[in-house]
Amino acid sequence: MNSGEPRGLTDLHNHLVPGVDDGARTVEDSLEGIGRLWEAGVRTIVTTPHLEGSMTQRPQDLDARLQEVDVAWGGLNVAVGKAFPELRFLRGHEVMLDVPDPVLTDPRIRLAETPFVLVEWPRLRVPPATTEVLGRLRDLGVKIILAHPERYHGFDSEGTLAGAWRRMGALLQVNYGSLVGRYGDAPRRRAFTLLERGWVDLFSTDFHGRPHLELYIDEVEEAMEVLGGEDVFEILARRNPARVLRGEDLLPVRPLSGKRALLEKVRDLFRGRENG
Repeated sequence: MNSGEPRGLTDLHNHLVPGVDDGARTVEDSLEGIGRLWEAGVRTIVTTPHLEGSMTQRPQDLDARLQEVDVAWGGLNVAVGKAFPELRFLRGHEVMLDVPDPVLTDPRIRLAETPFVLVEWPRLRVPPATTEVLGRLRDLGVKIILAHPERYHGFDSEGTLAGAWRRMGALLQVNYGSLVGRYGDAPRRRAFTLLERGWVDLFSTDFHGRPHLELYIDEVEEAMEVLGGEDVFEILARRNPARVLRGEDLLPVRPLSGKRALLEKVRDLFRGRENG
């Protein structure tokens, strides 16, 4: 690791600002979740409350929403500074692309005021004309990170659509939980298809700040070791997220070959843990 890399892991997608979306409800929930992220080795957090893209077209509504988040995040930031003084705690948003032409110019929308914006398709479904939407945003100079592509209904099993998104400049961020079956077998298989092709750019927790929810960071790190992908984990969990925060281009990730064998190894690993 070079001197420009941070200590620990970086998580660019979570919902830890209390009381502003379907994530953490209270400051206590937020701090409990941050404590678990710290224990899992995360030293930089960019928290990303939900934001409807359509709201960005209504300046007054957008300003009211961003001020709401400002207040809640500011209070939490003070508490985090006291409880975790060595943690780097930043903010952005997860923007739902419910309109094809959101206005993404306010720096508070972007991840830690970088050129990168975290986006998602609405209601976990792939809408029409996604490549055109991404292409327009790219032409406007926006660097798009697409959240959890493996979880969308309408995502083809061969990953053809993901390839088109990447050609439009989108970076693909896969949830840790998808790789261990948290969202079902189909998202897990899609996630491994993306890894097999070298099309995953970032890992994230998408953690919603509730005590009963899991992070799955340790499990995925262990699974990647079993699969001989320690270097892949290092890039996706540490180095590429750090590069996002510096506004730099991301590193390419080598493909993990042998998807069927990989799935069986991971399945056996977690089946053994459950039986134990």
